[in-house]
Amino acid sequence: MSEVRTARTYNQRHIPREYTPGGRRVSIYVSWSYPAEAGRNPAELDNRFSTMTEVRRAAWPAYEDPQWSDPYRFQQGVAGSLELFFWAWVPFQDFVEEVTGHPVPVYQRIDQAGFFTPLDERVLDDTDVLFVFGLDHAVTEQEAQPGEIEALRAFLAREDTRLVLGPHHDVGASDDPSVREMEYRHHGDPLVPRQQRFATYVRDVMRGLGVPVMNRYGLRPATRVGNQIAPLSTVRDLDRKDWLDGVTNFNFHMHLPHYDVTTDDPDTVHVLARQPIDMSRPHPFTEAGNTEFNMLLWMPPGGERAGDLLLADSTIFSSLFGGDESLRNFWRNLVSK
Repeated sequence: MSEVRTARTYNQRHIPREYTPGGRRVSIYVSWSYPAEAGRNPAELDNRFSTMTEVRRAAWPAYEDPQWSDPYRFQQGVAGSLELFFWAWVPFQDFVEEVTGHPVPVYQRIDQAGFFTPLDERVLDDTDVLFVFGLDHAVTEQEAQPGEIEALRAFLAREDTRLVLGPHHDVGASDDPSVREMEYRHHGDPLVPRQQRFATYVRDVMRGLGVPVMNRYGLRPATRVGNQIAPLSTVRDLDRKDWLDGVTNFNFHMHLPHYDVTTDDPDTVHVLARQPIDMSRPHPFTEAGNTEFNMLLWMPPGGERAGDLLLADSTIFSSLFGGDESLRNFWRNLVSK
């Protein structure tokens, strides 16, 4: 990728991008309220992001450089860990800009300064590929409004559009403490509490658009030598648009959602890729007989929807969790196929 960089800006209105043949305009929408997430009480154990201090302690010494550890340079509360997301999305943004020729804006439902940006024409009119990262904790009550659902329907009625939904994990949904403890021991991440439920907003969007899928659990993928994530189990004959061309694996993350298909109609949703589970760590999902979870889903155009709708977790687009040529091939396919 090019090393040319421009100065960072914030608190600036987006400049609409003109359509160019062969160069799709890609946008990212983060469904959280930044103030609601950053303002969570760190004394509460569940349903919040870690503070930066907790990240430093768990990942020591990875973040002991003054860039991350100096409180005069980097926030040490929950806000600091939120800023890590923005740092980690930059390689994806840069890669997509090189592929498409367009910059990739990142919108937040409610940003650091409290500006509210619903999914409406301001976001969608100059977008061809929209990623919605479902990183809102359920306790913050980020609900999709009817006007947003209608705006997304209009967006998907346009030819050659695509919507990529990424509801994050749903850890600790059970009221049984022993089940929550089993889930916690399964994923093994000390930064994820016994209960961490995400994606009210994206669940609303899926319900409004008729997407028969529910994000469940936080499952640890199987790995190979060197802690590399195990290859995907793919269904190539269903992959008619070659979303997985040149793709054998995504990146490793300790707790990934299972995208549970809630319809029996095999033509509505195509499960294109499943991820093998680390079977050395018990989990209610594996005790029920499952060895893989649904990782990439595709709803082809149909009815009034001319665009493609896919589901893939937001961690796939974050450099926090590594990446290789296979992952970059997936990024390229999503924005250029």
